[in-house]
Amino acid sequence: MWFRRDLRVRDHPALSAAAAGGDVIGLFVLDPALWAQSGPVRREWLRRSLHSLDEQLNGRLWLAVGDPKVVVPQVAVATNATAVHVSADFGAYGKQRDAHVRNSLAASDQELIATGSPYAVDPGTVRTGSGTRYRVYTPFYRSWLAHGYPPPTPVSTPRWVSPSASAKICNVAGLSQQQSDVKLPEVGEHAAWQRWAWFAGNRLAAYSEDRNRPDLDGTSNLSAHLRWGEIHPRSLLAELAPYLSNPGSEIGAETFRKEIAWREFYAEVWDANPTSTWHSLDPRFDGELKVDGGESADARFAAWQAGLTGYPFVDAGMRQLRTTGWMHNRVRMITASFLVKSLHLPWQRGAREFMMWLRDGDAASNQQGWQWVAGCGTDAAPFHRIFNPTKQGLTFDPDGDYVRVWIPELRGIAGSAVHQPWLVRGTLAEPPDFTYPNPIIDHSVERQEALARFAVLPPRNG
Repeated sequence: MWFRRDLRVRDHPALSAAAAGGDVIGLFVLDPALWAQSGPVRREWLRRSLHSLDEQLNGRLWLAVGDPKVVVPQVAVATNATAVHVSADFGAYGKQRDAHVRNSLAASDQELIATGSPYAVDPGTVRTGSGTRYRVYTPFYRSWLAHGYPPPTPVSTPRWVSPSASAKICNVAGLSQQQSDVKLPEVGEHAAWQRWAWFAGNRLAAYSEDRNRPDLDGTSNLSAHLRWGEIHPRSLLAELAPYLSNPGSEIGAETFRKEIAWREFYAEVWDANPTSTWHSLDPRFDGELKVDGGESADARFAAWQAGLTGYPFVDAGMRQLRTTGWMHNRVRMITASFLVKSLHLPWQRGAREFMMWLRDGDAASNQQGWQWVAGCGTDAAPFHRIFNPTKQGLTFDPDGDYVRVWIPELRGIAGSAVHQPWLVRGTLAEPPDFTYPNPIIDHSVERQEALARFAVLPPRNG
């Protein structure tokens, strides 16, 4: 069993398939190429998750370091494995890697067998009436729901093979060393199920409303657990079933199901358009939309990175990101819109920054989410959606509690006034030793500038 983004034992089709074939070696290969590209927070999550999985396997997780195209066939041959089982990977890098491993194994009369994937419905499974891939969420959701998804796979009890001393996790450089000082929540499969149980019992019923409030603990916070496969979306969908028919929770449960479907939709779009990792789905945005550059643009980008733009809702989000490796989804939209449409910088710069720091950084969801905000992706109305960060803060953090958590300079300003600190400067309400910066731009002016830049783009099909 070659573990990748499926670090669990429950509801695991590939693991069940492996267990049916006899003794099982549970192998994880630390790929230097992926390790180097991951930010420190994501490396730390992976490190802890692997230790958690090793504990579940009673110390029988095998670890190897190197290029999986070389390492996996070597381990398979050395251990006389009859087959290598995996969960299917739909990323461009993963597809190429797996094709190479499959060919190498075939030369030794061994198989690479893919069973299941990180998704409830594999990308490419549902199609439009004309057989094309979906680019719009709502019709995708209808087809995805109509197609349905299988029930969770029964838990298997493999006969695990113990690793050699050199293959134990304690002997792998990097996995014994803390990778980040960011304070993470509990990591691993047990932690994922505990968080789900808490969320279902305490927040699911109000999810449709509270999910937009970063001042409340109103989201599942399962995104990183899903990203690493510590829990499967199919498991969550099965857990949702009774809540969907309960008059007290059906709206929240349906909203949560739609959010799971968004994750699957973005995987679908990414699989159909693999170059969209760094290239806009609408190519006009990469060559014909005017974006800013030079020293002044770099200085504004640095202020955005550091949470020093002078717009509290934006700055709170960026500081939350650096402190926790996570940012509330509503705030992700606002910080992204601010970078692209108020600072006029390319979405790719922001997407790269998020992927560096997010513990739940997932190429499909992150890149497509940025493109949606920028208006070059699956968003049908890019010209009209320019979020006002002050209004968004007043609406979704009405008492200013979220801002005050992450921006200590503003804790002396009470209530909603914290969203417009420039109004208290020079008044009796100004906190002592007030160091928070003035806004680096005038949002209303830059909004008009963004609309003007969009307006001169040639027609989409021109």
